[in-house]
Amino acid sequence: MNRRKIAFASVYSALAIVISPLYFQWGITKAFPGQHLINVLAGITLGPFWAVLVAFIVGTIRIMIGTGSFFAYPGGIPGGFVVGLSYIVLRKAIGREKAILVSALMEPIGTVLVGGTISWFIVDPFTGRSMQLVFASILMLYFGWLASSLTGCILGAIVTITLYRMGVLKIVFGE
Repeated sequence: MNRRKIAFASVYSALAIVISPLYFQWGITKAFPGQHLINVLAGITLGPFWAVLVAFIVGTIRIMIGTGSFFAYPGGIPGGFVVGLSYIVLRKAIGREKAILVSALMEPIGTVLVGGTISWFIVDPFTGRSMQLVFASILMLYFGWLASSLTGCILGAIVTITLYRMGVLKIVFGE
């Protein structure tokens, strides 16, 4: 099973890198809906640890090739973790298909609320206005990341539910 997870993590990472030029500039960040799509796929099929690992790999390579900024870490890692954790908790309680949908839609909570807040605390000391424009600056960061995260998680939900209904995820889960 670990070899299978390594293979899927590699494929997800490679896919994210291939589509990484499809980002949009949001202030000093480079918002990338593809990361959130990959977070949903990795979180549901591999679990929270592997989703974090994939987000870290993708973020590192995106920074190295110039399609990402330092914010690729707090913008990607918490979202994948939240998706994976929520799927583990929900899959037996409400069934796999509903758990896929709900977990995919939880991705913005990890990305925007957790990752956005972490990012804001990283950026704020460098603005020179420390804590003066708290509400306005964090809302601007949240808005851009929410646009990216919602787009990616909805695409991720569509892809993952389609793969589930086609029976592909049974192979992924080893059933």
